[in-house]
Amino acid sequence: MQFPNDDNGQLLSEIAAAGIDLSQMQKIDFYILFEQKNNAEQFIDAISKDDLAPQTKLGKCPDTGVWEVLTTVTMVPAHELLNQTEQYLESIANGHEGYGDGWGLMAEEE
Repeated sequence: MQFPNDDNGQLLSEIAAAGIDLSQMQKIDFYILFEQKNNAEQFIDAISKDDLAPQTKLGKCPDTGVWEVLTTVTMVPAHELLNQTEQYLESIANGHEGYGDGWGLMAEEE
């Protein structure tokens, strides 16, 4: 399978090489970072009203002190769709002084 030559393409290539079926629905975790907890909470409030990403978790990085919102979206991890979802979430986060920090896919335990 061929993937575009960018960060998302590289990550998809590694995931496919690990044996994960990218044609099936997967739970994709998008990471959004905030300096202030209230901004993170406002982002969670905004995104929780959206059917796209109803699952969010707020945590604080013990090393950096930055607030992290983990937003889980169930989707087929296609390159273009991942890019669009990332941009969409970041556009909402930017309105709350947040920024995207990538995404990941955890393999389901069998």
